[in-house]
Amino acid sequence: MSNQLDRRQFTKAGVAAAGIVATGIHSRVESANIDRNETIGVGFVGVGNRGQQLLNAFSQHDDCKIVAAADVFQPYLDRFQKEQGSHLYVTNEYRNLLDRADIDAIVVATPDHWHALQTINAVSAGKDVYVEKPLAATIVEGQRMVKAAEKFGRVVQVGLQRRSMDSYQRLREFIQDDGAGQITVSRAYRLNNMFPDGMGRRQPASPPAGLNWDRWLGPRQVQPYQDNIAPYKFRWWQNYSSQMGNWGVHYFDVIRWILGEAAPRSAVCIGGNYAIDDDRTIPDTAEAIFELPGGSLLVFGQYEASSTSMLDWGELELRGTMGTVHGSSSGFRVLPEKPGQFQKKGPRAEPHEVATTPADATADHVRDFLDCVKSRKQPRCPLIEGHRSTLFAHMANISLATGQRLTWDSEAEIFVNNKQANDLLHYEYRKGYVLPEFD
Repeated sequence: MSNQLDRRQFTKAGVAAAGIVATGIHSRVESANIDRNETIGVGFVGVGNRGQQLLNAFSQHDDCKIVAAADVFQPYLDRFQKEQGSHLYVTNEYRNLLDRADIDAIVVATPDHWHALQTINAVSAGKDVYVEKPLAATIVEGQRMVKAAEKFGRVVQVGLQRRSMDSYQRLREFIQDDGAGQITVSRAYRLNNMFPDGMGRRQPASPPAGLNWDRWLGPRQVQPYQDNIAPYKFRWWQNYSSQMGNWGVHYFDVIRWILGEAAPRSAVCIGGNYAIDDDRTIPDTAEAIFELPGGSLLVFGQYEASSTSMLDWGELELRGTMGTVHGSSSGFRVLPEKPGQFQKKGPRAEPHEVATTPADATADHVRDFLDCVKSRKQPRCPLIEGHRSTLFAHMANISLATGQRLTWDSEAEIFVNNKQANDLLHYEYRKGYVLPEFD
């Protein structure tokens, strides 16, 4: 979409592993541009649920050559070779991909607690990286990832693909053009009625055949295997993920991008496990409120014991002084505001709708990444942007854990005068795993 679309056009449209850092290894895609027709060799770390979706997205592009895959679950590697080619290289150890000269870029689609080490090791080895959201399991991990990408000069795209949706690109321009007036409240929700049993209760058991459970745990402390942790249900265990990170970060990112905000000024989150009887270690119901420096609130509700829609339409809401806007992957709708007490009568805006054709946003996001690998330009969601958006999720989780409203220093990236909260910026890796530091 042209960046020159104005407000009139919008109206018309509506009408119509261990911290071992590899050194001395270089990708053949260096700082200079490569030929537009040259093929980019890609290696995948994690080819399970999201990894499989990303394989499909990367496979759509003729200038992408899928070279190899790493995973700690052998059945995933077997499926990879069956679908992509039995001649392709597979391994249970992701570091074996990093010294391959035929791999220019690494795709990280592993559980959240592995993202930092794998991304840092990859950029240190001279590879560009497409890393899934949420960026990291802790705020400190995100900070180290940013420093590593900067030090080694690599292109990193974070998988927050709403930035590649035409509808949200248009909505961002509309809001930045003051189409809805001053935005004072933004809202989005994760709705999923898992009552009564959720993911169930399980006893420790032997891992399934082909799963290296110790390596799956990575830097986290050892705990027995349960089949409601891996391969997918780690999303409900705070040691490995959270729904604030899994779903919330999508909305934190697109809303703050639309509004032009960097980080919250303060955050508070309340909630608990009120209705669902399962082994989860995150709430079934929670609500986070962030105060943004530009003068507005961002509200995110995680409701997993009810699923009736909170919005009349779309997946997010921006409430402005001139109009309220609902956005989705297929466009956005503007409802004009009516003046309240002591104000002149009459509508403040014209109702209108902008419709777009939904596309494969993941494939478009991947296309942007591949183009930036060649041009060496910043992608739509570079690592620093993914870090800033993931901060929201971490701040919500830390507020919930401490039971406090937290104030954030966005320059120093620490909580203001709150030792309890700052102690939760990171956790102690288990023996054998080290998070690299960078000057």
